[in-house]
Amino acid sequence: MLRRYRLLTPFLLAGCTPSGQTPPVAIVAPAAMVATPADRFGALFDAVQMRRIFPDGKTFVDAVPKRADVAIMADFRGRRFADDAALKAFVLANFDVPGLAPVPESVTGPQLPIARHIAELWPHLTRDPVTPPGGSSALAVADRYVVPGGRFRELYYWDSYFTMLGLVADRRQDLVESMVDGFTDLVERYGHVPNGTRSYYLSRSQPPFLYLMMGLSQNRDPVVLQRRLAALKREHAYFTSPERSVTLPDGAVLQHYWDARTSPRDESWREDVETAKASGRPAAEVYRDLRAGAESGWDFSSRWLVDGKTLATIDTTNVLPADLNSLLWGMERAIADSATKLGDRATASDFAGRAAKRGAAIERWLWSEGEGRYGDYDVRRARLRGGTTAATAYPLFVGLTTGPRAGRVAATIEAQLLAPGGLRSTTVDTGQQWDRPNGWAPLQWIAVAGLDRTGHKALADRIATRFLASVEREYAASGKLVEKYDVEEVKPGGGGEYPLQDGFGWTNGVTRALMVRGGR
Repeated sequence: MLRRYRLLTPFLLAGCTPSGQTPPVAIVAPAAMVATPADRFGALFDAVQMRRIFPDGKTFVDAVPKRADVAIMADFRGRRFADDAALKAFVLANFDVPGLAPVPESVTGPQLPIARHIAELWPHLTRDPVTPPGGSSALAVADRYVVPGGRFRELYYWDSYFTMLGLVADRRQDLVESMVDGFTDLVERYGHVPNGTRSYYLSRSQPPFLYLMMGLSQNRDPVVLQRRLAALKREHAYFTSPERSVTLPDGAVLQHYWDARTSPRDESWREDVETAKASGRPAAEVYRDLRAGAESGWDFSSRWLVDGKTLATIDTTNVLPADLNSLLWGMERAIADSATKLGDRATASDFAGRAAKRGAAIERWLWSEGEGRYGDYDVRRARLRGGTTAATAYPLFVGLTTGPRAGRVAATIEAQLLAPGGLRSTTVDTGQQWDRPNGWAPLQWIAVAGLDRTGHKALADRIATRFLASVEREYAASGKLVEKYDVEEVKPGGGGEYPLQDGFGWTNGVTRALMVRGGR
């Protein structure tokens, strides 16, 4: 029997301060209990999101109230709104609503070489330390950082690693160091790095790349290294907690993505409500699986869908993913290595042992001998999910897999995922943004670095060359680097819950890193 662990006690929500405002730094309650805009504004929030007063569901959750929550809600309950225009007018009178910051003309346009364009974008995307105003959903950030761009106004977790690759290439080590410090601080305050620095992201994380970010740092101060080691151990405890863990028939334990809440995501409230209604399943179950899918970073993909095509069948928490468990193996190895350097033999031995067990479990449970790929294990059905995805490259990327299996993965990638414009995310077209025909900058880097690491440089070169050509083609056409690309038609990508974003942090970072890799 497979043994799955779950928390049985429902999560309670922290209230606001007596003034009705959320404190700037939420450290008085466990992260998942911090009140979000949905908790604070109840019926008003539901009306704004369900009636789509703003086209993007993220707009209202990023708005800052102009007065105390209790006063706004008392006024709201005492009024009748004849139409959506009246409700919108009420919101605009009571909240400062954000807009999208335009990219300065000085860094737009294909007249600039792409490397210079990216270098000049870094200051535009850089933010100073944040102390949020009272009532904001923003979390305090203690150090300077780089945002993705567009609607993504805050610091995001896994995006930042790929952004930092470009910062290294452009000799912006100052920002690399400040971002690593900022993420360490977030772990110390909340027990994990949130999905992003907003209250509504606190109940989940994203793929755990912190140990890899620390690997980009040049800081060798023993005091700083001890602090970072403690943060990694705390993050590891978060990702291996009972509610995220499944014991397999041979006693091995692997993890899945998770979110501590069972409500619609604040930023995608209407979309989640509609998905749950279409599912025929308990709404709370669907909401948690949607939230866990958001934690994966692949929101959304056929990887998480029971029927491989319909979002309403999502069951992310039932899946043991190749990428997450590979990253946890890498984290365990990094903790062991760091502890060795710092003279902590007990920790080094402990985590080396954990990594050995996880590595064996990945090779046993997440490998398909017949298909020559790594995949995601379906706990309920006791088998790998069908279909090759770009996650198959993760065991190569983290250094777990070498030799014959790496060669078989390379052959599978070449046969099934290589497209004219780079690497496909999956082999199926569902309309979801993390499926065919889209290719994403982080997945290009994972594959290229993993193939380089295992001696498959020729294939790595082909992926890198093709993806750079996609980026450069669109830059020549529009003067922009965008969030994702259609690597089959070699054009901007589509699908998902929001319009295509430009900016864009991880595309900028991976583009520069691939250019440097190619000697450009």
